[in-house]
Amino acid sequence: MNSVDNRPFKRWRSIPLVALALFAPAVAFASSSVDELINSSVQPLTAFVSSVIFFSIPVFGAELPLVVLWLVGGALFFTFYFGFINLRGFKHAIDLVSGKYSSSDHPGEVSHFQALATAVSGTVGISNIGGVAVAISVGGPGATFWIIVAGVLGMSTKFVECALGTWYRRENADGSVSGGPMYYLERGLRERGLPRLGKFMSKFYAAGIVIGCMGIGNMFQSNQAYVQFVNVTGGAEGSWFNDKGWLFGVAIAAIVAIVIIGGIKSIARVTAKIVPFMAIFYVVCALVIISMNYEAVPFAFDAIVGGAFDPDSIAGGALGVMIVGFQRAVFSNEAGIGSAAIAHSAVKTNEPITEGFVSLLEPFIDTVVICTMTALVIVTTLYYEPQFAQGLQGIEMTSYAFARNISWSPYTIAIAGILFAFSTMISWAYYGLKGWTYLVGESRGAGLGFNIVFCLFVVLGSSIQLTAVLDFSDALVFVICVPNILGLYILAPTLKRRLIRYQDRLASGEFRNLK
Repeated sequence: MNSVDNRPFKRWRSIPLVALALFAPAVAFASSSVDELINSSVQPLTAFVSSVIFFSIPVFGAELPLVVLWLVGGALFFTFYFGFINLRGFKHAIDLVSGKYSSSDHPGEVSHFQALATAVSGTVGISNIGGVAVAISVGGPGATFWIIVAGVLGMSTKFVECALGTWYRRENADGSVSGGPMYYLERGLRERGLPRLGKFMSKFYAAGIVIGCMGIGNMFQSNQAYVQFVNVTGGAEGSWFNDKGWLFGVAIAAIVAIVIIGGIKSIARVTAKIVPFMAIFYVVCALVIISMNYEAVPFAFDAIVGGAFDPDSIAGGALGVMIVGFQRAVFSNEAGIGSAAIAHSAVKTNEPITEGFVSLLEPFIDTVVICTMTALVIVTTLYYEPQFAQGLQGIEMTSYAFARNISWSPYTIAIAGILFAFSTMISWAYYGLKGWTYLVGESRGAGLGFNIVFCLFVVLGSSIQLTAVLDFSDALVFVICVPNILGLYILAPTLKRRLIRYQDRLASGEFRNLK
């Protein structure tokens, strides 16, 4: 029997749950008016920040957000600069995830597969179900083609940021590791003779990920999970939970707290089980619907490819469709945001560049596979009911497309949506935590304090409609792509030299198959 006294640790674990118990009644009491007060107070700031970050320029009749151009431009550059690493590195990525070159003796905390699962759980979310529907409703089926193209290009960006994140990670005294854009911006730019710029950009990035994680990776996810839960328990009119968002929030927050309090190892163990299940579950459900609509499949492919280049498809023509598709893809897989590099940096490896290869699978799974499945379900449904999407928004549109063939399939959508939301929350809790500890220092107190606040925001997200706060946090998440991509450009030559050396060693047979 282990003689170590675990009582202090257990008391620390219980603090987030106690905080939830005290906080929830206050939320339930104030939710009727607090959201209006907060929204009205924050809205002016949100409107200003969003107008700057998502500033658009007219291009041949289409509005092109500069932040999307910045992300897609980076993806194009890295694809060509690294010799289409997104395609030629695919097989090696599979070998690494399968454990071919992995050893438990390597420094780090989680396996290649666990790191990938954690990162995928942070990107596969409600947008894969509802966001694709929005893109199709705005840009037509052709937007799907550009979603796929942007996803393939984004694989190159993921390779760069996750390889650098692992290379410049910091190993802590307790054996844990900390990595991500904060560290490669600071350490990498210092190596390049730009210490002040690196320090500023790393702190700016850390602050942005801390604030942004409360919205895109927390409140939005808990809110959408609650909406799905209400829909499958009777809807707005018949569900007993319709006015009890705080109760749902407390339940989800308690589960989130149990997982995240154990750090990346606990998160990785959970995501390694949830992510394969939820991805396979959703893809199988989508394939069932697509097979039932088999006669519409040729129509779907023709509409997707043809619509991508149709000059009359929407305002702005083919360029407008491209912009819609690219925007949805970068918002979905987050290539260029740098968040995934935080999870990948925890991997067990003595060859940091290997995690760059593993990470390129992430946009492929998130965007090329899951988003495409959603799109095919919707577009094949359009073959039978061309006007079915009118009056429906986002996830409602996807849910109807599933329900047309199987009446009870909205329940599967709800299950997938809740799982997607939960997995996103636990991954983004880790991203925000690493940003916070970068700013204030690594300590148990700092980590516990952040986790408590994160769980309280889960309750807030499902209880009150903080639209302005969500918009503000989303804007901050995307503004951090500016220093991140800039840092990647500066460090790209260094990474390229390391990649060439690694590939030469791999080709020479230096690495032994450890599987």
